[in-house]
Amino acid sequence: MINEKQIPLDRRRFMQAATGVLTGVIAGLSPLAALVPSRAWAIELHGLNDTQGATLLAMIQTIAPHDGLDPAAYALVVAALDKDVAGSAAAKADLSAGVASLGAEFAAAAEAVRVEKLRSIEPSAFFQSVRMKTLLVLYNNPIAFAHFGYEGEAFSKGGYLFRGFNDLKWLPDVPLEASGPMPG
Repeated sequence: MINEKQIPLDRRRFMQAATGVLTGVIAGLSPLAALVPSRAWAIELHGLNDTQGATLLAMIQTIAPHDGLDPAAYALVVAALDKDVAGSAAAKADLSAGVASLGAEFAAAAEAVRVEKLRSIEPSAFFQSVRMKTLLVLYNNPIAFAHFGYEGEAFSKGGYLFRGFNDLKWLPDVPLEASGPMPG
């Protein structure tokens, strides 16, 4: 069994390194990169064009808005959607029709306008499929893990006891008497 004191790399440094590597992996040249103000990143689209990718990116950011979340995490959802349609003409036609229903101005529209447009198509299969893909991909990647502070499962790392079980730095210290009478 590995003692955690023997490991010089803590979770925060590991997640920063993993995020840097992932960002480097998806880096490249694409018009989607111009849409984000953070580190350079891009995705290569195979089934969709750049305009459709930009519209989907805006849609995903509107469905799951998180201040400070690296836009590369949202781009991973676009890449997953693109991969889904790359091998199927029917899936590509359905996704393309859904993106077209949002309109050419959707990506550049104000958030309130995008929210209203998405509310109007919420019951559609297109919206629900993009929403589901967003939930499955956005919240299951190292970029989101680092942003939300998720350390991952603890069993393979020795459990929670020495991995922050009693580490509540974000809560104020509460006096013992505030807990009420002790059972006796």
